[in-house]
Amino acid sequence: MDGIFGKPLVTQEEMRARIRELGRQITADYAQKDLIMIGILKGAYAFYADLARAVRLPLKVDFLVVSSYAGKAKSSGKIKVLTELTEDIAGRDVLLVEDIVDSGSTVQHLRKTLEARKPKSIKVCALLSKPSRRKVDVAVDYVGFKIPNKFVVGYGLDYQQKYRNLPYLAVLDKVDEEGEPV
Repeated sequence: MDGIFGKPLVTQEEMRARIRELGRQITADYAQKDLIMIGILKGAYAFYADLARAVRLPLKVDFLVVSSYAGKAKSSGKIKVLTELTEDIAGRDVLLVEDIVDSGSTVQHLRKTLEARKPKSIKVCALLSKPSRRKVDVAVDYVGFKIPNKFVVGYGLDYQQKYRNLPYLAVLDKVDEEGEPV
């Protein structure tokens, strides 16, 4: 795998430190609240697990499997929620945990869908944010790292379901003239 990556964009050590900080902030913000963390799979699985352990509160966990890329490097714009929640979120404080907020479309769609279930609050935590790619104005309440408009893999993020297992975030170096990974 080393042959297709340059220098890590975010190292494993940088991620660990930032996730500890996010955990402390979320712990303080949700003290005495009924928190449920909803991980958006597959991409957020590594971040979600580390973040949940960094939050020092009794919390519930749940997951949604969401797809908007369909094996491509760019979002199709069609958001598909492939699973349902197993927990009732009515009257609860919800924290959506995303791997990356790019266009903002997925977060906007999920927020609208979940608001219909009458939670007390919904906030978003993302490991990565690409503000330069926003097509939809969405609030991201907790951000691990703002990154440039590069295609990144590792730590849960993939290209064609590969590279999720990298322990750091790297830019996929081999791209065509349109910026698509090859």
